[in-house]
Amino acid sequence: MTKLTKRTVDAAKVQPKRYILWDSEIAGFGLRVSPTGKKTYVLKYRIGGGRAGRVRWAVIGTHGTLTPEQARDAARVWASEVAQGGDPATDKADARKAPTVKELLESYVRDHVKRKNKESTAADIERQVDKIIVPALGKLKVADVTRPDIAKFHNALAATPYQANRALATLSKAFNLAEVWGMRPDNSNPCYKVERFKEKARERFLSATEFQRLGETLTRAEREPMTQTKAGRDRLIRVNPEAIRAIRLLIFTGARVGEILSLRWEYIDAETGRANLPDSKTGKKVLQLPAPALEVLNLSKRPEDGKGFVIRGGDASNPEAPLVNLKDPWLMIRTAAGLEDVRLHDLRHAFASVAVTGGMSLPMIGALLGHRETQTTQRYAHLADDPQKAAAGQIASRISDAMRGGDGGAEVIPLPKRG
Repeated sequence: MTKLTKRTVDAAKVQPKRYILWDSEIAGFGLRVSPTGKKTYVLKYRIGGGRAGRVRWAVIGTHGTLTPEQARDAARVWASEVAQGGDPATDKADARKAPTVKELLESYVRDHVKRKNKESTAADIERQVDKIIVPALGKLKVADVTRPDIAKFHNALAATPYQANRALATLSKAFNLAEVWGMRPDNSNPCYKVERFKEKARERFLSATEFQRLGETLTRAEREPMTQTKAGRDRLIRVNPEAIRAIRLLIFTGARVGEILSLRWEYIDAETGRANLPDSKTGKKVLQLPAPALEVLNLSKRPEDGKGFVIRGGDASNPEAPLVNLKDPWLMIRTAAGLEDVRLHDLRHAFASVAVTGGMSLPMIGALLGHRETQTTQRYAHLADDPQKAAAGQIASRISDAMRGGDGGAEVIPLPKRG
């Protein structure tokens, strides 16, 4: 038995069998030398008290990674824990087995997201987890993640604030569940107080001229092939008529893309001019079908039994399957119409903008669009200023003309004289 120093550790010779060189200062602290030449610092102790206690071996670390002094300091701390009834070897083993963030997120997606969210939402979250969160934080132990870890991850995504905030929201929900599942103490969510980035809402509305160009382009696409440019080459392609009908329905109803692509003939009540959707992003929904939308439906080929998807994919192997790709047809349509920055979802915004500028109330617009939260509709509130501004301008102009001596188209009524 000797004090373990760098000199004594380096001098320890390899033997055919593994042996331990014990330290003279701390009971149970020693250097384990294996036949391969690997030298490991260990601490031997008993739990349960006395000679009857169970023997435990705690591996502190390897020589080279730790100096003898660093290993001795660790052994001293662990020996103190043992004296107080602790079991550092078991604690260390438990820490190795502790769940990682990757494992937490796998459970979160499997046991929560896929059971409680819409299929499309679940797919988005799963993609976000796999592509963004796991590569950055997946290897960390759930119990070890700190607020600075989350803040650093969030700040690294500053160039894409919307994506950063969605990832932070996903992590926050997952860590809330980690507390429920016993992976972290209560009220220890590391996402708490991490400030979200400000998001600039993208609002793209269509003017009357743009609506006209879009209408002309859709009509032309129904009659003749359109030019598609790929890899620097132009080719003529006929846009799927079903896709054109879907786009027209989006324009005339303000519906979500998924609501139109999943629309079935059984949902439609032509007499009342509405479709009763059994499920949407916000649950059951009544989709109003004004005359232009009913006209699109009347021109569609309805099955004899009145059942099936309204917008079909035209797959030869399954002609009754729904259309699933509206992105490529829309890309051709918007390019031809000179609306390159308009997304399909912007057609929904355009529907709402026309409603607001037409004087409709926000609650009415929210009901038409199927908004569950009033805050969602509130994003269009500023548009209500446009007709008010025009009206105020017209009134003020007429008053100004009258004050200058002209009639301004207004009748000036003299105030009655008091007797």
